[in-house]
Amino acid sequence: MSNKRDAVFPAERHALYERHRYSPAIRSNGFLFVSGQVGSRMDGSPEPDLKDQVRRTFANLDAILAEAGCSFADVVDTTIFMVDPHTRFETLWEVAADYWGEAPYPTVTAIGVTWLAGFDFEIKVIARLPD
Repeated sequence: MSNKRDAVFPAERHALYERHRYSPAIRSNGFLFVSGQVGSRMDGSPEPDLKDQVRRTFANLDAILAEAGCSFADVVDTTIFMVDPHTRFETLWEVAADYWGEAPYPTVTAIGVTWLAGFDFEIKVIARLPD
């Protein structure tokens, strides 16, 4: 058994991956473990508008899932981080619903945080890889 990580990078690599030294996702034992994704532009800067930032977050996530041959429908577990959730949750969740798909939904844990390096929303997922 190899200890080498099986990293998945989207077709267009974002500056944040190299700047902060992490892999967007790792395949392991039939699952895809995706690093927290944010609404970053190609240069690593955040989308300034909250709704656009959430849309960009899901676009970045979808690109990684697609590169691994899956989609959000394959996601089994999600962790969402948000800055200032008591004022932003409804807006974030309204936009996220456009990407969430149909029931049964993945599990979700939502966590309020004080800092996300200039971002307001981050999503981390585990997806089941296709057979």
